[in-house]
Amino acid sequence: MTAIAVTIAGSDSGGGAGIQADLKTFSALGVYGASVITALTAQNTIGVSAIHDAPADFVNAQIDAVFSDLTVNAVKIGMLSRTDIIHAVADGLDRWKPAYTVLDPVMVATSGDRLIRDDAVEAIVTRLFPRAQLITPNLAEAATLLNEPMAQTLDAMEQQGKALMKRGAHVVLMKGGHGTGNESIDVLVTANTIEHFKAPRIATKNTHGTGCTLSSAIAAEFAKGHSLSASIRTAKAYVTEALAASETLDIGKGSGPVHHFYHFWK
Repeated sequence: MTAIAVTIAGSDSGGGAGIQADLKTFSALGVYGASVITALTAQNTIGVSAIHDAPADFVNAQIDAVFSDLTVNAVKIGMLSRTDIIHAVADGLDRWKPAYTVLDPVMVATSGDRLIRDDAVEAIVTRLFPRAQLITPNLAEAATLLNEPMAQTLDAMEQQGKALMKRGAHVVLMKGGHGTGNESIDVLVTANTIEHFKAPRIATKNTHGTGCTLSSAIAAEFAKGHSLSASIRTAKAYVTEALAASETLDIGKGSGPVHHFYHFWK
């Protein structure tokens, strides 16, 4: 049976993040990708100049169209900028009950542009945390969700992961890509264990869409039936290689994308 993953997220007109990054990642990892578009962004490697949200009822229509026809093995959720859209997605998850849902609480683009309204943050916590098997905040997103300073140490990352679980998350992967040091260390916090996933920190300005790519890579591995730890390990290795290969691309004037198809392009 063909592994199928669905991304529920915003579109990046520059092609480096959001829906576009997710679908590229699914394809690169051998998974068929479908999509539910929650917003259109006028965006490039330099920044976001405009956001046009999809109506909540149209988000619902997309969800029902996809899930009523395709056998969906995993879901990745990205940019949800408005409360009514968050409610629509939560209701859709309740209707179709996918086995695996990865929530990437996207709040700020790589360029620094904010992608979510303040009142929508709490809705993500109350409606989507309980419905996701895994959430994947970066250090800034975790700090925003907890109204705390950004974690500076591994211990602080572990503590914030536990705090997010107290707010309703089942399992938390604290992404360390925005940290410092020679290694990029992600911290997985579950009810019973803490696990570190390490990779060399890649020196490149081409980091656009890194978070989207990691979360969609995890969802792709879930769709193929792999375990939590194995999915994260494969996804992190994929992102690390995609970052390393990004210097072979010459795209845009700002923070360019990772190289999703480094395996295939010559």
